[in-house]
Amino acid sequence: MKSHPYLCMVSLKPSAADHAGEFPFTLPVVRSLDRLELHPQVTFFVGENGSGKSTLLEAIAVAMGFNAEGGSRNFRFATRESHSNLHRHLRVGRGIRLPRDGFFLRAESFFNVGTEIERLDEEPGGPKIIDSFGGKALHEQSHGEAFLTLFMNRFGGQSLFVLDEPEAALSPQRQLVMLSRLHQLVEMGSQFIIATHSPILMAYPNAVIYECGERGIHPVGYEETEHYRVMHDFIANPQRMLKVLMER
Repeated sequence: MKSHPYLCMVSLKPSAADHAGEFPFTLPVVRSLDRLELHPQVTFFVGENGSGKSTLLEAIAVAMGFNAEGGSRNFRFATRESHSNLHRHLRVGRGIRLPRDGFFLRAESFFNVGTEIERLDEEPGGPKIIDSFGGKALHEQSHGEAFLTLFMNRFGGQSLFVLDEPEAALSPQRQLVMLSRLHQLVEMGSQFIIATHSPILMAYPNAVIYECGERGIHPVGYEETEHYRVMHDFIANPQRMLKVLMER
């Protein structure tokens, strides 16, 4: 299926200048944000902890109408509001077609999504929400099983998915399963925007990878990412790497 992006680009509104000295506008990734073009299929945000990639991803998700803690656009719960106000100063460029569906996965608050599903399903009337997740309560599965259930059962074609560290609870083998499923969904016309530390996921071919760091945000090749280089060097010669680390 030919790809039609549901989200084409993001940029800062002029109003962001009024908050230049405040978090998160002090982050290089936000400060350097001009016009960020998004791939019609898969865009990755990578970078070290604290680089701002998750902050930017979260702002994109909220600006697109998703709940800050995750879920579909119909989720409106708030366990603890901790997201920044960046979404108010972010301009999102939508495509000419609307996504059929969508979901924001935030690894650190996915437990709260499972709790909200249980609460909603206790209300009378209508089909059970958990049925679209495979029918088994997310809290009755391991964290990794719940993540994979979401990917395999809840996600579908012609949709927009914003994922923050989806590999967090997955073994390398399950990450490979997720990579395969991601490709199926792309072939079905879905678009992904993903913040990740996983060299496995970011190996997806033809994706755009944006690296977030002290230099701001810029495109980078897969084998140029620090994630790939560190993992490659370690696997190629673990004894040498361990020797260097232990002697520090």
